[in-house]
Amino acid sequence: MTFKQHGKLARDINDVKNILTTNVLHVTRGIYSMPNRIIHIDTPQAPPQWALLERSLIRSMTQALELFYDKYFDEKGYLECVPRWGALDGPDDAIENLAHWPVVYLLGGGDRIRDMCKTAQDGHIRQYTEAKTVDVPFARDGMYYKEFPVHSDWAHHAEGLVVFNLLGNCDPDDDNHIRRTRRFAGFYMDEDPQAKNYDPELRLIRSMFNGSRGPMLRKTTALDWVGDPLEDGRFDLLHGQRDYAEMCERFETYNDVAGDHPLNLICTGLAFNAYALTGETKYRDWILEYADAWVERTYANGGVIPSNVGLDGVIGSACEGRWWGGVYGWNHKVFAHRHGRLDNFTLNAVAHAVDGFGNALLLTGDQKYVDVWRTVLESVNANKKTVDGVEMYPHMHGDEGWYDYAPEPYDRGAVEVYDWSMNPGDRALAGDQPWLNYLDGTNPGFPVEALKQDFSDLRDQVEKIRSDMSTPDTRLSDNPNPFNPARIETLVNLMTGGARPAYARPLHCRLWYFDPERGRPGVPEDVAVLIDRIDRDGLDVHLVNVNPVDARTVTVQGGAYGEHQVRAVEYDGLRIDVDDTDFTVRLAPGSGARLTLGLKRYANQPTARFPWHR
Repeated sequence: MTFKQHGKLARDINDVKNILTTNVLHVTRGIYSMPNRIIHIDTPQAPPQWALLERSLIRSMTQALELFYDKYFDEKGYLECVPRWGALDGPDDAIENLAHWPVVYLLGGGDRIRDMCKTAQDGHIRQYTEAKTVDVPFARDGMYYKEFPVHSDWAHHAEGLVVFNLLGNCDPDDDNHIRRTRRFAGFYMDEDPQAKNYDPELRLIRSMFNGSRGPMLRKTTALDWVGDPLEDGRFDLLHGQRDYAEMCERFETYNDVAGDHPLNLICTGLAFNAYALTGETKYRDWILEYADAWVERTYANGGVIPSNVGLDGVIGSACEGRWWGGVYGWNHKVFAHRHGRLDNFTLNAVAHAVDGFGNALLLTGDQKYVDVWRTVLESVNANKKTVDGVEMYPHMHGDEGWYDYAPEPYDRGAVEVYDWSMNPGDRALAGDQPWLNYLDGTNPGFPVEALKQDFSDLRDQVEKIRSDMSTPDTRLSDNPNPFNPARIETLVNLMTGGARPAYARPLHCRLWYFDPERGRPGVPEDVAVLIDRIDRDGLDVHLVNVNPVDARTVTVQGGAYGEHQVRAVEYDGLRIDVDDTDFTVRLAPGSGARLTLGLKRYANQPTARFPWHR
């Protein structure tokens, strides 16, 4: 293993200790270039409250994840439940029990988290390849085929990839994971003759119900979505239904799936991971090809992304000319038992297109992929109307035009628009967000208050795990979901300068961290970080070593994939030119400092490789 400092391979990892003691830049006034140097911080600092809370939360969360895993998973990585096919309690929910666990590891959680995620991912694939349906026709030979769901929509595919999506960041040298990543991406790049999901001529995915056995081109039925009948009264149904009949009732309107849908843009995350792990340009090219097709469709539809594109490439042609048609479309209504009654509510998933546009942004830095979603928000909200003196904004569109008016503007994806553009004018789109308010300077107590709340939530989750009396033969795949102890949004906000990760979306952030002495991602033990200012050109980050006895070394990288170039670091009146993807800081015992970083965002092609392997 080699140890990389600012773009140059220095010495074997065994020489790290010598590097740290002989090749250190002690900070003084002035301006210095920094080839092959480590910033040495020895300013004494009593650990601030946020730092102690952050470190304790990471440690306690690691323990809680282990408690959860040992209760609900066996030694093979199988979830101890009754496996079923279905959108309410199917395969995606089984692995979703580990939602955000890779993020905990990547931030600095315990080493066992990675092992649990890998074992569970392997076990999950085996378990649901072995599991078969009786009545649902397409899963009678296995719910998974070629290690991937035979058919589903990308809301559920995304949930089922919540662990897989970031395993490459955890271990970019895992050949088995790389093999799977290539295959999964190929399902959507017209590389598998049994999975003809993609039409390369028209640049469309043929159905919003797709998978390793290709696109579903017929109308789907409630059985396709709900799965085989189950024994009424045996299981705890979590979505408001009392029995199997009510489960089917919920999916009576899930019929029109033929043609492309914005939800399918999530699948570009598979190709992004393949590119980040292999660097093969075909994955990058395909992502941009498909994302560009949706950019064009959005502007061709008056600035509102259509929810159906027919197999002929014509907007709305698979739904009798209705651009708003289709399952999960702008006019998708659901009849379901919720809150103890039969309720009619709308379910719109078009905003998941943001994921695909974000993937294209990571690859190019081209703001056109942000502009297009800003245009969608503005185009929808332009149809506002005043009711009793109150401005009301639409959220749905049907045969009679815009409807489902509410006082709140349509803002799905607005946080991403602001986070990715950093245009001051986009801040208002995101509305009242505690983290963004903190960065604005209007919510100074956010770090401590949010971390305390995470501790409270974690305590509640542990109590639920210990109190759960279910048994494997009465447990559905989604029953443990509400007990998942992972609480990552605050940590991601404060440590990386990014919004909460989406399930199948790569990590979008300003900084990520690595432990060069242990050769793994995440902040080293005892190191806490806090980003308290962000703008288009840089940020301020506090680094603290809460350990008063031992020094710690942390590598700081621009973005989770090295996509941002660190131009310079300023500290205590000194400007240090970096001009690289990363730099390294040696924190003396009980020391800390606030660093100002200049960043050139999206300057580099993203990679999952660790800094010292590049």
